[in-house]
Amino acid sequence: MSWILFTLGAVIMQTVRNALQSKLSGSVSTSGVTLSRFILAPPIALVYLLMLYSNSASQQPQFTGSFITVILCASLLQIAATSLMVILFKQKNFAIGAGLAKSEALVAGGGGMLFFGSYLTPLGWVGIVIGGIAVFVLSSGNRIHGISAKTMVLGLACGTCFALTSLLVREASHMLDIQYTLAAAWVLLWVLCVQAIALSGYILLTKPFVFKQLVNAKKQVLAISTVSCLGSICWFTAMALQHVALVKTLGQLEVLLTLLLSHYWLKNAVTKREIVGLLLIGLAAVFVMWA
Repeated sequence: MSWILFTLGAVIMQTVRNALQSKLSGSVSTSGVTLSRFILAPPIALVYLLMLYSNSASQQPQFTGSFITVILCASLLQIAATSLMVILFKQKNFAIGAGLAKSEALVAGGGGMLFFGSYLTPLGWVGIVIGGIAVFVLSSGNRIHGISAKTMVLGLACGTCFALTSLLVREASHMLDIQYTLAAAWVLLWVLCVQAIALSGYILLTKPFVFKQLVNAKKQVLAISTVSCLGSICWFTAMALQHVALVKTLGQLEVLLTLLLSHYWLKNAVTKREIVGLLLIGLAAVFVMWA
């Protein structure tokens, strides 16, 4: 059951990272906030990988063309997902942006069953339905006809990209055919390097001023990259051990921490309707975990 501990660690790290990125988005562009997650993370991931090799027997992975293709797809999808998350922060407040992105768990459940052979019991499907209702509640206005279609689409797109990233990361880890912690660490290092290089190159060509914004917020950027990398270590390891749908549904516990951070740290007002929606997502996670 070690995957549960890794998932809980990832939940804590991701909640803190989302809060830090939400604050940074007030002074840095969307692409810059997205890059803050990756730009300083590869060295941390490399140190973690070297530590694993110093304490275990040497296992050298084989990086095939298929593995590299999966890594490239996962890397680009996670960049897209992070960008959508930052846009969500600017559409609604912090708690709702994170809540809508939790559609990730629902997509991972359905996608895992359709394409990766994961099975969900009827109880699991009940959880998926409850989660879908929760996303609907979170994106609606004070009345049913006040639903924000833009926010709904952004949230579902963000969740879908995160879900596909997670499914591909698990697939890449299994391709290496080595001990699970080493496999997860190698996949993480590959993904972070691709993301840092690709996004830095894009920003250099299109929005070079973003680097100045990041330098001016270097302490925040260092904190975001560090927390993000630690969270990714936990996520990638958990997903190497267990089906993505189960990992991500347990990860729904993030919404409870999100509520606390949103209210007590970021000083965002959380309405009764928003609380209901976020708690429904948590309930959906419980149902799927029991499935």
